[in-house]
Amino acid sequence: MINKQPFGPVMLDVEGLSLAPHEAEMLNHPNTGAVILFSRNFESPEQLTELIKAIRNARQGDILIAVDQEGGRVQRFKTGFTRLPAAALYAKAPELTETAGWLMATELLALGVDFSFAPVLDIDCGVSQIIGDRSFSTDKVLATQLASHFMKGMHSAGMAATGKHFPGHGAVALDSHLTLPIDDRDITALRHKDFIPFKQLIAEGLEGIMPAHVLYPNIDSQQAGFSNFWIQKILREELNFNGTVFSDDLSMAGAATAGGFADRAKQAHLAGCDMLLVCNNSSAAAEVLDKLPIIQDPLREARLKRMIGLPKTALDFRSSPKYQKTVAQLNQLIEQNA
Repeated sequence: MINKQPFGPVMLDVEGLSLAPHEAEMLNHPNTGAVILFSRNFESPEQLTELIKAIRNARQGDILIAVDQEGGRVQRFKTGFTRLPAAALYAKAPELTETAGWLMATELLALGVDFSFAPVLDIDCGVSQIIGDRSFSTDKVLATQLASHFMKGMHSAGMAATGKHFPGHGAVALDSHLTLPIDDRDITALRHKDFIPFKQLIAEGLEGIMPAHVLYPNIDSQQAGFSNFWIQKILREELNFNGTVFSDDLSMAGAATAGGFADRAKQAHLAGCDMLLVCNNSSAAAEVLDKLPIIQDPLREARLKRMIGLPKTALDFRSSPKYQKTVAQLNQLIEQNA
């Protein structure tokens, strides 16, 4: 009898529409724990189902499948999926927010995806192009309410939620994919605004959080994703978060200040990240897998098990009045605001 490998601490990606032999080998590394899918991995729902099956078969143990399917500018799977509005549009139709979360989650779960990295909990401050309409609102109260409704819909479908980008990415103009953004505010300012959605959704059962590749120099010398202060002291102790902490992609330019890829992974891991994302760079992912210590961690295991998708909707959901009505309403919302 083969012993099942537990979840490792690394989330990597795959190159194309099907699984290559060397990728199957990487998936079975003890440090692998999850795969994130991108638009390049999607051709049709049928092809995606086969790819996910191949990923799960390649891993002799537990593995999570994730995607960024927020809606608006960030929706990886389109053909055969409902077009989802940008988060900011829900302020115009708040009554749709919960069912939109349910619909997004239901469509993904039906094909074997465990979770989407959603909802965005950043509060738009009118300066960040990378966040912008990915935020539910410029108002902290409304942003919190809408994000809460969206998460409730995800939960009703059987999907765990991941709030991003802690402690808040909405007040910096620069894009952390390209450089390291710097937020000069003090912690009082963040507590009175940016913390609010995170604090509320944590209290409501938020399972995952992704820290930002943002530096807050008037608060801590390390950017949030590599900071013991932000992850342990603030997120774990002050906000009482006991779910999974996902690093943002360690291949992003905003992470480069922490050194090479192995150094970035080790620093994020030491700071308290349970799952380390290494995307769009297979050699970097291989380096991290090999150089990160192989350590079994029952607490990490328990946290990651909460991220497993557990579909609560029948497979013929597309014929249900709830689904059809929600699709029509979301299409109308998008068209009216085009």
